[in-house]
This record gives sequence, structure tokens and C-alpha cells, in this order.
Amino acid sequence: MRKKLYLLCGLNSERKLIVDLLAILFGIGSWLGINSVYVQLPLLVGNAPEGWNLPSYLVVIIQLGNIGPILYTAALRIKSFRDSYLIVALLVLGSCAAMTTAFVYDQTVHVFGAERSVPLFITVFGLSLVGCTSSVLFMPYMGRFKGIYLITYLIGEGFSGFVPSIVALIQGVGGNGECIVVNGTDPNEPPQYTSYTPPPRFGTRPYFIVSSVILAISMVAFVLLDRLAVCRREYAAVSIGNGNNYAYEPSTPNDEETRSAAGDAAATTKEKASLDRTNYLLMMVLISVMCLFGNGFFPSIQSYSCLPYGNVAYHLTVTLSSMANPAACFLAFFVQRNSIRSIVALSVVFVPFAAYALTTAMTSPDPPLMHNVLGDILVVACWTLLVGLVSYIRLAITTLLRCEGGQTLVWVGVASQLGSLVGSILSFTLVNFTDTFQQYYPC
Repeated sequence: MRKKLYLLCGLNSERKLIVDLLAILFGIGSWLGINSVYVQLPLLVGNAPEGWNLPSYLVVIIQLGNIGPILYTAALRIKSFRDSYLIVALLVLGSCAAMTTAFVYDQTVHVFGAERSVPLFITVFGLSLVGCTSSVLFMPYMGRFKGIYLITYLIGEGFSGFVPSIVALIQGVGGNGECIVVNGTDPNEPPQYTSYTPPPRFGTRPYFIVSSVILAISMVAFVLLDRLAVCRREYAAVSIGNGNNYAYEPSTPNDEETRSAAGDAAATTKEKASLDRTNYLLMMVLISVMCLFGNGFFPSIQSYSCLPYGNVAYHLTVTLSSMANPAACFLAFFVQRNSIRSIVALSVVFVPFAAYALTTAMTSPDPPLMHNVLGDILVVACWTLLVGLVSYIRLAITTLLRCEGGQTLVWVGVASQLGSLVGSILSFTLVNFTDTFQQYYPC
């Protein structure tokens, strides 16, 4: 019966469901902390002294989390150590940082003559260390397992954006701000108004407590994945050293899976045509530009683009955009081939959505179709498709360049992080030191 079910679902009947489940739970912990912060922004900007500028601060702080991969790489050159210990430490750090965020997200510190959300910045930096370091630690760890389990880990990584969005949709945002009269009934006094926003179903504190619990579950799942004998039996034919240093052993005639994988690899190598220098550089520049906008620039101005349409529109934009990312990754699993022509075509499709998002942000506090249902629908749809396109294009380029071998994926990572860094600095400068983007005040 179990084999028939596997065949019906297109799964390998020899795989262990317990390993799949633990790999998914492990993958969820990779970016869940950072995604939780992004999804909670519609509520955080209302309490933070930075107001609508808060996303620009957080984007820069998240980019600082890349010090984690740098330190990890440097540490491996000095001394070898078990990567499993570091993974546990990172997941514990993430869980503690999320729990701390639940109690300090609204606390401020007087710095340089103004109130700043310093406690929130510190906890977000802790969460960013987990996410950024997972790219060079979590996925390579899964390389010791059979190849079929890497896909389930990637599904879990996709859920790290999907799960916070589901929790946020249940939480709600309360509604759009309303202007209410606050002065007395004296007809001789001019009316005074203040903005009032209905509360969500539950607040930011329970939200981050839930995130902390999920990260703790992810940590427990990893410990089981690393220690259970049934999981160790699912290792590939590999010699494991310290850190992520392990080498695959040569295939044997009795190793059906290894022979099949080797055959597929040989066929792929035979069919693969190496990119010429121009196309290679084009893909590198394109992925850097996608990360500049997708990771650095647009997250910082999203509040200016969406909040004039109301809290509900902003809330839906953030949550649906977070769902678009894993949806794009799932779609990529069903696309067998990516060509330069299709990637360039999708990049051209990206331009009008990016232009509309930028237009709505720059025309704040009076963007197009404001106070119109059509405007709300357009801005939510635009941002959702925008994030989905960026995610798919980045994954398509990475898949295409992966076949180039050598140090290509290292340069892909460098190009991605460089683009993200430039975008975050550019947006932070424009948002905080120019009048390019203006906040909307309902009263």
C-alpha cells in the first residue's frame, strides 16, 4: 500500500518519511525569523519612532547579517569543527532572538538626540545571522543525505516564508486608520482629530512567541535528523569530515541510486553547452540587479507604496508577497529547462511592475487611484507578482549557472550579496536623507 501511495505521488518508495518530515522542519528554521519580521512590518511601523522609515533601517541591519557567512568561512580556514554544533547554536540563537523581540519590539533608546528602536535592531540582527549563515551551513549539511532529501529541505525553506504569512493572515491588521474627534463638545472650538486603527486579532508579542516556538521545533527536528539512526542510514555514499568537508565515494555496481545519479550527471554534462563570456557576465549582472531591487531597494520603500492605500492593503501586500517567494520556488521544480532568452524575457516583464511600485512610492502621500478599490487591488497584485518574478528569475539564473561548475556558485553568491548591499544603502539614503518619499497622514 505504501509503495502504491509513493508511486501515485511520484515519490521514491525507498525514502523515509521521517527524514522528509525532519528535513522540512529543519528547512523552515532557515529564514523564518527574518520573514516573520517582514510580515509583521504593517504593525511594527505604527509603533516604531522611525515610522515608515523602519523598513529601510531593517534592510541594512539584515544585510549586516552577512558577517555570519564571512566569519564561518574564515573559521574553517583556521580550525575544523562539527557543523552540527554550530547549526544547533544558530537555531537556539534564532529562537531566543524571536522570543526577545516579542518583549522589546516597542522599546526605544535615546540615541543621537532621537528615540530609536535599538532593542528591535539588535534582535533583528540576531535573526539575520541565522538566515544569512544558513545559506552556507544548512543546505551544505543536507548534502550528506541522498539527493532526494535536498528537495524536501528546499520545500521547508520555502515554508519559512509561507508559515509566517499564514499566521499573519490569521492575526489580521485590524483595519484601516480612522480619524476621530478628540476635543470637547464646545461648538466655538475647532475640531481636533487623531488617527485610530482598530487592533488585530492578536498583537505582535504573541506573533513572535509563535515564531520562537517554531524555531525551537526546527532546532529539535535538526537534532533528531543529526542523531537518529534511521536518519543516518539515509546518508549518501559519503566520507564525512569536520565542518561541511565531506567527499562522495565512488559508486559501486550494487549502488543503484548512485549509478543512476552518476548516469544522469553524465547525460547532463554531455548535453550541457557552456555559456560564452558575454552571456555569463549578463547573467551575473542580471542576478545582481534582481537582488539590488528585490532584497535591498524595494523592501525599504514598500511602506510608502502601500500604506497610503490603507493598513489592509499593506498587510495583504506583505503576506501575499511572502507567499509568492516559495510559490515561485515550487514552480521552478516543474520547469525542466531555463534558457537565457526566457530569463531575459521575464526580466523585461519585471520592468513595468517595478515601475508601478516605484511610482506609487514616489507619489506618496497621493498615489494613483488612492481611496479606490481598484487602486488597492492593483498595488497588492503588483507587489505580489513583483516579488514572485524576482524570486523565479534569481532561481532560474542560479540553476542555469550551476551547470558551469568551478567557482561559479561562489560568484553568484558574491553578485547577489553585492547587489543587495548596494540596494539597501541606496534606499536607506533616499528614504532617510532626501524628500523623495513622503509619509501619508490620514488626519
